[in-house]
Amino acid sequence: MAKKTAIQPTRSEDYPSWYQQVIKAADMAENSDVRGCMVIKPWGYAIWENMQAALDRMFKETGHENAYFPLFIPLRFLEKEAEHVDGFAKECAVVTHHRLEPGPDGGLVPAGKLEEPLIVRPTSETIIGSSFARWIQSYRDLPLKINQWANVVRWELRTRMFLRTSEFLWQEGHTAHATKEEALEETRLMLDVYADFAENWMAMPVIKGEKTDGERFPGAESTLTIEAMMQDRKALQSGTSHFLGQNFAKAQEIKYQDTNGEEVHAWTTSWGLSTRMVGALIMTHSDDDGLVLPPRLAPKHVVISPIYKSDSDRGQILDYCKQIENALAEKSFHGDPVKVMIDDRDMRGGEKKWFHVKRGVPIRLEVGPRDIADHKVFMSRRDTGENQSIDKNEFIAEAVNILANIQNNLYERALKLQKENTVRIDSLDEFKAYFTAKDSNKPEIHGGFAMSHWCEDPAVYKVLEELKVTIRCVPFDEPEENGVCIFTGKPSTKRAVFGKAY
Repeated sequence: MAKKTAIQPTRSEDYPSWYQQVIKAADMAENSDVRGCMVIKPWGYAIWENMQAALDRMFKETGHENAYFPLFIPLRFLEKEAEHVDGFAKECAVVTHHRLEPGPDGGLVPAGKLEEPLIVRPTSETIIGSSFARWIQSYRDLPLKINQWANVVRWELRTRMFLRTSEFLWQEGHTAHATKEEALEETRLMLDVYADFAENWMAMPVIKGEKTDGERFPGAESTLTIEAMMQDRKALQSGTSHFLGQNFAKAQEIKYQDTNGEEVHAWTTSWGLSTRMVGALIMTHSDDDGLVLPPRLAPKHVVISPIYKSDSDRGQILDYCKQIENALAEKSFHGDPVKVMIDDRDMRGGEKKWFHVKRGVPIRLEVGPRDIADHKVFMSRRDTGENQSIDKNEFIAEAVNILANIQNNLYERALKLQKENTVRIDSLDEFKAYFTAKDSNKPEIHGGFAMSHWCEDPAVYKVLEELKVTIRCVPFDEPEENGVCIFTGKPSTKRAVFGKAY
């Protein structure tokens, strides 16, 4: 008999539906009344807040300051950078009127047509560039390093909560520099910050590399990326950093007077990471019983459930739980207090247990009269499902180490999946077979990452489009080697990472 799981269907039965059910069971988010948008509920938003806090600290440690810029962008701003507007044109939401009036049928109709349409922010290079042009006058004003926490709108046709919605939350960094070398250094620095966050906070291994010409950010000279493998072996672009050269500086007139008194254009960068990372967290670690959270991003580290059958036991058990809570709260996990919750709600023990299992709380404790008599607690780990009765003082002493072990275990488990599903492929036939479903009833079951020789040629992208495969990046740590592009037969000096993606 198959084991009964909290989430139906399971990952192996229907991965996309499993993903949606995990979000529902953990009470993280729901679809909104606006098509393609979502409501992020408190547990899901608490995870995003923890991501924000970690990243914001890292940005400030690398010399960036926060600011805020308008949600609306004049149409003419996007028109100044042709490649940029071409890249986003199909996703733009446009405001054309500034008020509503009663209509002939009793409803409301748009009135007050704007002289110039306004674009609802799909990204902010152009509007921030306009401010930079005013703020930067001399080489003494550089480097200028700004970050913005904001929402953006990209009108998506097919949406999935956290991964792809018409409106989402993110941060976008924008910087200006006096030299090309400084801007390139900034581009790589911020990619390293993203990789650090992904691996050490999210416990999600990533591949760092550069996007090919056909995949780079519209208007950029170079796009760097971190790519992660989800449990269904698909790739997820998890953070990007763009070297914009002088393209946007010339379009937005971001100029300064250099040390020789000459007027020159600045070199700029931009980089962004979004609530897509919450989706990445779900798909990297969760299982068929629900969400699994790495402790560094969990809203609660430990949940204590008092178990009593009579009011006479209640006071003594709650006091015992409070002692544990107070002792844990004095401990530090990566510089922050251990976050503990006593769940004394009036509900059945099994129901309470599964409530926290499905939300991914790293450690659950149960305390009953027998535990108090033996000076113990009953501990359950979310990552392994391991249960054990353990001495109360021993648990308090070891709690931080247990959390660190859970964090490391989740990373190692995800890294093992990535390594076991990354192969080097040197023929097109093998490449096609790798990315073709073995079972037509389960088209999602296919290969993972393929490392193959390639060259920049339209014929490459034509084959990839037919297979629904994309070039994820050219990895930084992949050594140069002479080879042959498996798509065209032309000479190649480096392999790229290929995969199916979200």
